[in-house]
Amino acid sequence: MKRILLALGITLFLLGIVALVHPSFDYQKHEEVAKIGPIKATVDKQETATIPVAATVVGLVSGLVLIVLGLKKN
Repeated sequence: MKRILLALGITLFLLGIVALVHPSFDYQKHEEVAKIGPIKATVDKQETATIPVAATVVGLVSGLVLIVLGLKKN
């Protein structure tokens, strides 16, 4: 059980660090704009998503708590 807590804590902490360093990322959205019979017209839109600072802090803190609980001895 302690290994699971430790692994989950490390994962959350590392994801929090990544979100802190790189808080936004770009992706492409494939969108259908017109359909005439069997012919479809599509457009690729570039969009940006941002990770909220509160989610980053929650990830870092909960990761640290899980790491401490995973390392804690009886």
